[in-house]
Parts: sequence; structure tokens; C-alpha cells
Amino acid sequence: MSERYEDLAKSVLEEAARLGAEQADVRIQAVRSEFVFVENKVLRSYESSESLGLSVRVVVHGSWGLASTTCLEKSAVREAVERAFKIARSSARRTKRVELAEVEAVERSFSSPCRVRPVDVPPEEKVELLVDMNREALSVEGVKNATAYLGAVEECLYFANTEGTRLSLDRTMTGIMYSSVAEHEGRMERTWDDHSACAGWELVKEVDWAEEARDISLLAVETAKTRSPKAGAYPVVVDGRLMGLLIHEAFGHATEGDLVVSGDSVLRGRLGQMVASEQVTIVDEGTAPGGMYVPFDDEGVLKGRTVVVERGVLRSFLTSREVAAKLSLPPTGNGRAQDFANFPIVRQTNYYMEPGGYALDELVEDIKFGYFLKGRSRRGGEVNPGMGTFTFRAGPSHVIRNGEICELVRGVAMSGDILEALRLVEAVGREVELRTSVFGGCGKYDQTVRVGLGGPSVRIGRMVVGGA
Repeated sequence: MSERYEDLAKSVLEEAARLGAEQADVRIQAVRSEFVFVENKVLRSYESSESLGLSVRVVVHGSWGLASTTCLEKSAVREAVERAFKIARSSARRTKRVELAEVEAVERSFSSPCRVRPVDVPPEEKVELLVDMNREALSVEGVKNATAYLGAVEECLYFANTEGTRLSLDRTMTGIMYSSVAEHEGRMERTWDDHSACAGWELVKEVDWAEEARDISLLAVETAKTRSPKAGAYPVVVDGRLMGLLIHEAFGHATEGDLVVSGDSVLRGRLGQMVASEQVTIVDEGTAPGGMYVPFDDEGVLKGRTVVVERGVLRSFLTSREVAAKLSLPPTGNGRAQDFANFPIVRQTNYYMEPGGYALDELVEDIKFGYFLKGRSRRGGEVNPGMGTFTFRAGPSHVIRNGEICELVRGVAMSGDILEALRLVEAVGREVELRTSVFGGCGKYDQTVRVGLGGPSVRIGRMVVGGA
């Protein structure tokens, strides 16, 4: 892609400079996607789409202007540059002057791992796979409904700016999501799971999907037969999937520098302070195994490994170039946009807690009564990054009794203050589970980007647990 669009990007930047832009960048993006949905062995939808577009972002008289187009003819591109210039010029009197942290110009190309392109796999094979999953899921007694989704996205991105940076990315994502609904004595329960990766069709070949579908059905049946937990404050062990969601939503957003600047973060003014137990180290990394593949952001900044919390001490916020300048911090490569038509804002990439040294049985052995909270089939929740509070619904979880993982419980809710929860971390597991999803992502300011999240299982000394 870089060779195909290099001349086009060059002409955009030259036109922006000719008009008088102090700085400019261009993003060209091509996306091909395919999503297949089967329910109860019936093909409900088979959707495929392609998109191609360009955006140009300029700084004129210290103000931003951004315009985009889906037509890459010279006249349309020239009009987009002129619109961006006019937007920036008209905003100059009403906005503060833009200042950007300096970054080194780079020229590199990146590709995510992909051995077999999903587009090369016949549609019949994809539909048959999902129908077979439904068949196996419905074979479990008590299951009333089964669904299976397949998603595949191929994306090409080219970035260039007037500072000399030239970057290109080829990224392929593949995933399957599946669910079952079971009934027991009039009570219905839905369970689900999702396996996605920055990979090609080889991901599908590596998994026994019929067994996965059957397993989620068995979980649905067992969950429908269980009761809710006894409400109260208990010691808990939170598994890696749920811990990943917790720190991403309740803590990660509070470390996004634009929220710090606006005063909407509980962490404002706390750099260098203890905000968690010494057991806790949290990082944001662009290309962590199992997560989203983000080698650079949408401002052309290479995304490495940012240590956000080191042994309990808050070391950094996540930044774009503009936010980095406002906070007098280095840019961390977290200026991300939903697509070429959107303005980059501060977003997480792969946000997770680093492993400790405990096995699962060691995490639970000292708990007389508590809960093992799990993220599989979780139901979402609410957070307030300005207050640091959260409420989440876990997936089917387990009672911990006398150091043993015991019976299943359903409808588990967890709530509290994220800084208190992190300060009460007593032990961290040694196995990290990091995941992403082709089916959705994280929303902020009406933009959605795909992220990776996860971590190890963690023992927390006290957390409020109730039945949802």
C-alpha cells in the first residue's frame, strides 16, 4: 500500500504547505470486512464491505483543521486540503494555539501475522463452520438457542506528515463469537465467549470450535441451575479476563491524558504517588501477544511499552502529541482515531497488569469464604473515571470456601472504588491472559477503537459483591 499511496500523500502535504499550513499530516485507509451470523443452524446474515478514504489534518495560525474524502481523484483530494485549511483558519480566533510535543521522524512498514487471508476461504466453508457450532451447542439438553458469529477485517493504513514521517501498516483480524441460552425451571440464562486475534484463517484452524460451542452450552445449563451470591464485602480472586476489564475501564480511562487535562480523572496531580499495592504494575503496550496490533498511532508516533504504574507508583499518563505538550510529558503513541475520517484522541492500546509469582491455588488457599470472579460471559457495567468508582457484572463465578474453589454462582455484581481495590491487591498470579475482539471495541467521544485488555488472576482483600 505504501508504494501505491506514497505519491498521493506527498501531493497532499505539498498542497497543504503551499496554502500556508504550519504543519500537516495525511492518513489513507483501506478496509475490507466480512461478518457472518448463524442462529439455530440458520444463516441469518452474510455481510461484506469495503471502504477507502483519506483525511488531511493541518495546523493554521495555531489551530486544527481536518477534512476527509472517500474519493481519491486529484480534484477531490485538493478540495479536502482546502476544506481543512479553511476550518483551521476560521477556528484560529476562537481556540487556544496548538502546541505539539516533538517526535523523531521515522520511516517504517509493519504487518501483523497472517498466514491465510480470510478472504481466500470459500463462503461455504465459513457458513458450515458456524452451522456445525450451532448443531453441537443445541445438542446439550436444556439449550434453547445458539448463535455463532464470524468476523474478519483486513486493514491497510498509510501515514505521512510534513516532518518527514512515513509509516504503513497491514493488519488482519479474525474472530469467532458464540453464545447459548439455556432454560431450567422457567429460568433463562445466556452465556457467551469470543476468540479473536490479529491473525488470519489459521486462527480458526487451531481451535476445536464444536467443543467450544458445547462447553459454552454446558456452562449456560449449569448457570441456569445456580443461585445468586450472598451480598456483602468479601475477599475475592478476580480472573485475568475480568481484571483486564476492570483496570481498562475503571483505571485505564483515568490515565488517559486528555481526561487528566480536563479534570475528569481521579488521578490528576498524582504522578509519582502510590496509587496501588506494590504488587501492581500496569503497562500499555502496542504489540503485546494476544492483543491488538498497534505499532504506531494515528499521529505517526511509534507505540512502544508505556509503564503506567510501577510497583504501585503512578509513573505516566497516556498522551497524544498535543496532550503531551500540555502535561509536559513525552508522547506515548496513544493518539488513536476510529477511522480516517475522525480526529485522533487519547486512547489505550493493550492495557494490562503484569504477572506476579502466584499460582491459582496459592491465590485462594488463605480465603475462608469469598468468591472467584470470572470474566467469561461478563455483562458489562458502569464507571466514573472522575470519581474512580465502578460497577461490573461478572460472568458465572464460584464460591471460595476454606481455600477451595466450590459451587457456581450466577448474576454476580462487583462494585467499589478502583484505587481502594488496587491498594487491597494482596497477590498477583503468574499467568497473563490478554485478549482483543474483532466484533467491537472501546467507546469514547463517539469513537470506537479496538483494544487489548487482560492480566493475571489477582487476590483482592475486600470487595463488595452482590447478586445482579
